Amino acid sequence: MDAMRQSPKLVTVFGGTGFLGRHVVRSLAARGYRVRVAVRRPNLGFFLRPLGVVGQIQLVQANLRFDESIRSAVAGADAVVNLVGILQESGRQGFHEVQAAGPQAIAEATPPGIPIVHVSAIGADLRSPSQYARSKAQGEAAVASAHPGAVILRPSLLFGQGDSFFNRFAGLARALPVLPLAGADTRFQPVFVGDVAEAAARAVDGVVPGGIYELGGPEIRTLRELVDYVLAITERRRLVLALPVGAARAQARLLEIVDALTLGLLPDALKLTRDQVDLLQVDNVVSAAAEQEGRTLKAFGIVPCAMEAIVPGYLTRFRKTGQFEIERAA
Repeated sequence: MDAMRQSPKLVTVFGGTGFLGRHVVRSLAARGYRVRVAVRRPNLGFFLRPLGVVGQIQLVQANLRFDESIRSAVAGADAVVNLVGILQESGRQGFHEVQAAGPQAIAEATPPGIPIVHVSAIGADLRSPSQYARSKAQGEAAVASAHPGAVILRPSLLFGQGDSFFNRFAGLARALPVLPLAGADTRFQPVFVGDVAEAAARAVDGVVPGGIYELGGPEIRTLRELVDYVLAITERRRLVLALPVGAARAQARLLEIVDALTLGLLPDALKLTRDQVDLLQVDNVVSAAAEQEGRTLKAFGIVPCAMEAIVPGYLTRFRKTGQFEIERAA
């Protein structure tokens, strides 16, 4: 649909300023939907407005801790998308508040019959030792309870321009001679952020019934293999050191202390928590049940992009001479 011919339908997007959020907003705007982006600090989301035509994308203030702001954000919406999530707790932004209570508040504020698309994560599990994974599962349960027809998306590791994984390890490889890894043998199924955004937009279109969908890319690799891939692209040689669980937890505890002593000023690339170490003990791949039942990107008619088609384009800047290096024959 031509974005110049705006649809009368309004979609409220919570968390639209995040890495995935900006792609979802772009996909919805391209379809002509009017998009209302609900964020805590609307002034930080002005960069989203050029993704649509004049007046198509609006920003409103909303805080998941305040029900009235949520009700105001969903008022008059024809569909609601929730993308809010965190990898590490900070102040009032705790796992329970953001990923369990938050989705519940959104679902309860959304009138019956209004479609909801909720983005969770592969690994969401009420029995997980990771608080992150438990809160994700609690959020899913709350949304499904209030809206049985909700579409719940569980993506694996997201990649794309500006991601927090490949860019992180490329930056660390540029600065450190040794890369210690917690969960080096844990398997991931990296999925392109654009594919997940397109799936969310097609869910708003109504192309799939309600349920839980697990979204992964075409390849499964261990964390060590992914880091080796980063080193190959950036043409750097570094010692990759696999840490036992005990050593990884000790390292995480030390980094937590340093982060607290510096009042949160520790660079994000260096941060590691014990909860993340617990999370890294479980593979992050699409389940066999989801594959057999067709609850994957295929259900949306999406052929997933491979890492090789996307990642090198934004990691070459981490090479010693940048992206303009001329490769020499051996």
